[in-house]
Amino acid sequence: MTTVVKYIIGLSLLALGMLSCNSEPSLQKYLVEKQDDDKFMKVDLATSLLQSEEANFTQEEKDVLNSVKKINVVAYPLKGNTAEYDVERKKLQTILASEKYQTLLKMGSNKSGATLKFTGEEDAIDELIVFATDSEKGFAVFRLIGDDMEPDSLVKLMSSIDRGDVDVSQLKSIGNMFDMELE
Repeated sequence: MTTVVKYIIGLSLLALGMLSCNSEPSLQKYLVEKQDDDKFMKVDLATSLLQSEEANFTQEEKDVLNSVKKINVVAYPLKGNTAEYDVERKKLQTILASEKYQTLLKMGSNKSGATLKFTGEEDAIDELIVFATDSEKGFAVFRLIGDDMEPDSLVKLMSSIDRGDVDVSQLKSIGNMFDMELE
């Protein structure tokens, strides 16, 4: 091969490599990076682990639960280091400001708040994200990964949590951080 051909092939491979590596921050990358960071609390659950032994789901609730594949939770409890907290919180805010994530709901005050975002279509959600912050306690990201989840059905599934059919005890430590009662 001539030197020019080798040079063109080399540049082509380099360009392909650069295009295939997306350096844009993503929620998935962020969550993976924090898995080994001791400053964060982490919970990864398959939804099959959320079914209590006494579960009495309706068929609709079973279908909804089956549309949710996995739940990831990463929380940063605020333990005095507000500068680092602010850096991590701003990283997440930047990631979630991407056009990829559509906002369903925002609520809160100057001290605390929550944002509910999703990817996919409004009637067929692939990823549901809750980003909760509290200036005195820290922040948490709850991420439900699924396949064509329907928002109305997810709301109905909440009643099965109230009945005790969904076992949320594995999320208790995160709930305690925000004084949420998860039983």
